[in-house]
Amino acid sequence: MTRQSAAVDTPLDSDAREGRVLWLLLVATFVVILNETIMSVAITDIMRDFHVDARAGQWLTTAFMLTLAVVIPVTGILLQRFSTRTMFITAMSLFSAGTAIAATAPVFGVLLAARVVQASGTAIMMPLLMTTIMTLVDPSRRGRTMGNVSIVISVAPAIGPTIAGIILSALPWRWIFWFVLPISLAMLLVGAWRVRNVSTPAQVPIDVLSVVLSVFGFGGVVYGLSQIGATDEATSGVGAAPMVVAFVVGGAALIGFVVRQLALQRRDRALLDLRTFGSSTFSVAIVLMAVSMAALLGTLILLPIFMQQVLGLEPLAIGLLLLPGGLIMGLLAPVVGRLYDRFGARTLLVPGALAMSAALWMLVLVGAHTSPWYLLSAHIVLSVGLAFLFTPLFTASLGAVPERFYSHGSAIIGTVQQVAGAAGTALFVAVLSVRSATLAEAGSTVRDATASGIALAFTVGGILSLGAVVAAFFVRTPPVPAEGSGRRAEVGAGG
Repeated sequence: MTRQSAAVDTPLDSDAREGRVLWLLLVATFVVILNETIMSVAITDIMRDFHVDARAGQWLTTAFMLTLAVVIPVTGILLQRFSTRTMFITAMSLFSAGTAIAATAPVFGVLLAARVVQASGTAIMMPLLMTTIMTLVDPSRRGRTMGNVSIVISVAPAIGPTIAGIILSALPWRWIFWFVLPISLAMLLVGAWRVRNVSTPAQVPIDVLSVVLSVFGFGGVVYGLSQIGATDEATSGVGAAPMVVAFVVGGAALIGFVVRQLALQRRDRALLDLRTFGSSTFSVAIVLMAVSMAALLGTLILLPIFMQQVLGLEPLAIGLLLLPGGLIMGLLAPVVGRLYDRFGARTLLVPGALAMSAALWMLVLVGAHTSPWYLLSAHIVLSVGLAFLFTPLFTASLGAVPERFYSHGSAIIGTVQQVAGAAGTALFVAVLSVRSATLAEAGSTVRDATASGIALAFTVGGILSLGAVVAAFFVRTPPVPAEGSGRRAEVGAGG
């Protein structure tokens, strides 16, 4: 009997099981994040096949971001109520179902609904991964583990357009979803078989009013941001009305949401516990992460526009030019993770923020005759900077909050990423739209007007990045306990 118990509960067996869980979550998260950018170069083909205009086509992206912004805040409490295995199966089932529906969608409305189903699964995976890491991994090794997370969030978006470009060069756009579907189904089956629970579910009540306020708050803000500069009517008359209403409703709902959470957290019933912001390190890291995500997604929007409309490059060439930066970020991530474990956060964050800012200021100089190689160089510098930012930010921010708030901290990080990404995209596109429209009215060519608008957008990004440089000096490395994590030992023993 003793021998059997020892065989079940040995640290080696526990480490192997935990390692399998983490790698399954990492690969699954890679697949769902890949989906965010893999169809970006296919929207034109989709619009043509379904006979919809650009405004309707944009909803394939807008609906995805809206769903993420609405679902992610709820995951903080869902991860407490349900087991790791249940949440994994739910996430991958939703994602796989959405992918299958998208691949066979007969009309545009069905494709749009499929994107919402996909996003529902995606919204669960990232907080699930982050919470599991904070639960299982000893604080002294979190840096290198978070480095693997950085590979997922950097390489997946980077290779998405490249994969899509290769597929679209030979096959219709539906094959993008047929490419992803068998991978997601394989992850679902393997995960259902191998993922084990690493947390103990609790009967935490869900406050319905908080959910409603969250939907209107985060959803309204993200929708409003997505409409800035989206159409020629965005700045006037009827065209601006939905955007203004979205911001007013979203802002009011967010205020109500915050007040509600402050009241509920006194009884430990908050949907999104804001006591995580009691840590100054967490608060500053969230601000720096928001600027970094805005810079990343804003740049990923503008560079393809510049390459296509100003330089006249094909989608495959654009994807290949963006690929090296993403791969470099992925290759650096494990190195940065080890450096974090050795030197802490600030030593990495300051040069990372400086590199990000330098890249954005490099892009201020783009013009109608800019070489693609110059864009490649700037994108690589940006990727190096972000590689030095993301891993320390993930590790330091969550490491600075009490263990019982890990799920809430993960949900807040995921929500901030989506809202900041939407804000960065909206800001960059709005500046581009206004500047290019003004120059076009003055008689400039479309090519020159677009180039000038993009340069001005990067100027705004460069100014914002200076704030990130300052913030990097104020992120502290959370203290590492002298002994291993008690929670990790408890999970390993209890199974």
